[in-house]
Amino acid sequence: MEEIYNYYSFLWISLGVIIVAALVLLTNKPGVREYIAFGVIAVGLASAWLVLHPRQTPLMGDAKAVQAMIGAGKPVLLEFQSPY
Repeated sequence: MEEIYNYYSFLWISLGVIIVAALVLLTNKPGVREYIAFGVIAVGLASAWLVLHPRQTPLMGDAKAVQAMIGAGKPVLLEFQSPY
């Protein structure tokens, strides 16, 4: 369950931002400008997710090959990255 919160934390935060923006912008007879502002916020968050979402790297599922390279006696450079 914790993995879902960590992996999708951007989505949870974005959902909170959209709810707050909707409460602020779309209460008390919203006009066209408020709907446009809300749309810009929603589209901006969606495009940020498309750019920043975690992607699987080529060696992510190939741990045995990496272990074999480490034990082969040759120098191996390991690069650790966050999925975010």
